[in-house]
Amino acid sequence: MSDDRAHDEQPAGRRETERVFREEYGRCVAALIRFLGDIDLAEEAVQDAFTVALEQWPQRGLPPNPGAWITTTARNRAVDRLRREASRQDRHRQAQQLIDATTATPEERAAEEGPVSDDRLRLLFTCCHPALAPAAQVALTLRLLGGLQTAEIARAFLVPEATMAQRLVRAKRKIKEAGIPYRVPREAELPDRLKGVLDTIYLVFNEGWNASAGEALVREELCAEALRLARVLVELMPDEPEAVGLLALLLLTHARRAARTRADGTLVLLPEQDRGRWDHAEIAEGQTLVRACLRRGAPGPYQVQAAVNAVHSDETLDQRRRWEQILALYDLQLRLAPTPVVALNRAVALAEVSGPDAGLAAIDALREPLAAYQPMHAARADLLRRLARIPEAADAYREALELTTNETERAFLESRLAELG
Repeated sequence: MSDDRAHDEQPAGRRETERVFREEYGRCVAALIRFLGDIDLAEEAVQDAFTVALEQWPQRGLPPNPGAWITTTARNRAVDRLRREASRQDRHRQAQQLIDATTATPEERAAEEGPVSDDRLRLLFTCCHPALAPAAQVALTLRLLGGLQTAEIARAFLVPEATMAQRLVRAKRKIKEAGIPYRVPREAELPDRLKGVLDTIYLVFNEGWNASAGEALVREELCAEALRLARVLVELMPDEPEAVGLLALLLLTHARRAARTRADGTLVLLPEQDRGRWDHAEIAEGQTLVRACLRRGAPGPYQVQAAVNAVHSDETLDQRRRWEQILALYDLQLRLAPTPVVALNRAVALAEVSGPDAGLAAIDALREPLAAYQPMHAARADLLRRLARIPEAADAYREALELTTNETERAFLESRLAELG
């Protein structure tokens, strides 16, 4: 092999390894935590295994089942580490228990798993233990299952990176000190853990749908993982309307993925998208789920968000009627979940129904609580542009750009700023 060919293949091999990391990290960590009962040890073992993969795969090629290779390598390295550190009798027992766990019979494993048979979904419920603060539950599971870096999670929570790093450390310490078991929640406990699980799945999808950094607008592997977990959750808890509502929301949102960018990669806003490129099978499934939620008569925030997206995808409505229905739904959601982000979404709908002046006034009331939230500045800039308040619109676009780390969004905002002259 020539030096040039080796140089070309090695970066390609590294990219493939990094792709496997993004797709398999959560699955591997969940499996290792199940065996080890220790978050830090599981994460370290998986990271060690990927380090080995980076050394070997570019030259040897990917194994037939990369995820299984990572899990097996990580497990073996964890066992070796436990044996090396077995200076006390309890370490010997821990190593032996780990070895025994890997050789358990299918019947023994089924008895241990209980009603939740998916490693990642089980880990979601485990991390959403009531002893942890809700924000810590979501942050920890985003880290472990979504494979998100601390900076990405911090952006999702609108907090500094150092604050999020401390939150993750405290959550792991709490699990150790409180002796929170890595076990399947009993069926009676599942509803109490539901909100944290729903929020986590939603934030994993949201990071995939609007990647907080990088060149690509979408991280499809995170969207796919969130959809898969939402489906498993509905199978597990089919009578929970908010679980059904979340799945409907993700389907109706994900259906628009092909129309979000042009062939050159530039961003296309929802009103300008080619509806012919939407995934109509996902829309039909999502609308069916929304109708099922409506029949239950027990509205919740995720069900209302799903209904908003169902209205967006309803071809029988004209623009005026569509936005009137969406505004009414946001009024309902604001009563159910009175947060600044919901108020911002309502302000955008209000601008379409009552004009940009009304929408801008509603957004201006949110400038302080959403000062670090890029979509607020982008929405405000758009309304100022529509009102021909050009200098103020330019300033608002610049504020949005300062908070933008995704290259596709940055290019869109820069083009809007340039259009102002």
